[in-house]
Amino acid sequence: MTQQLTLTYFDFHGGRGEPARLAFAVGGIPFDDKRFAYPEFAEIRKTTPFGQVPTLHVDGQLVTQSDAITRYVGKLAGLYPADPYQALLCDEVLGVVEDANNCLQPTFGLKGDALKTARSALAEGPLPMYLRWMQAALDARGGQFFADGRLTVADLKVFVYVRGLNSGRLDHIPSDLVQTVAPRLNDHALHIAQTPAIAAYYARLTQ
Repeated sequence: MTQQLTLTYFDFHGGRGEPARLAFAVGGIPFDDKRFAYPEFAEIRKTTPFGQVPTLHVDGQLVTQSDAITRYVGKLAGLYPADPYQALLCDEVLGVVEDANNCLQPTFGLKGDALKTARSALAEGPLPMYLRWMQAALDARGGQFFADGRLTVADLKVFVYVRGLNSGRLDHIPSDLVQTVAPRLNDHALHIAQTPAIAAYYARLTQ
């Protein structure tokens, strides 16, 4: 039975909605990719339970929480482990990346010296801690994937996170932070980027 799926998120490459977009792409699952520009967020957030995105409509029913959405799409796409322990490892990575995201979140409302101070402190402490943990987990699990010995949503979430840190779009977060403290995460990101469906996804967006 075909479901009507609509993912609502900002119109940019990255953030909490991107892993689900990638999972849809890898799984070849049709969905309505509802993107909006930041100025529209003030109105969009009024339609969400917590004033947050992404949201997913499943046959008209509104669902919130980014990791829940990512996990659900991962199951539809065959990118979530069936084995309970491997699913636990996958969920562990999703949670760690979300904690790392949550460190950055409060800084987006800051400006000037306050922003520089807050971001510099993150770049010197919490962010390297999370990155080193991710690298150690990757190494412990074979060096290519974070769970189940294959591509899962855990890899997609780390890929999006690393890509964001490397982008240079985060003021006062060095764009070489990943390379400096956890270089094998960059190797992982390159590997994931070469997945045919993911490469095709980004190629379409840049046309």
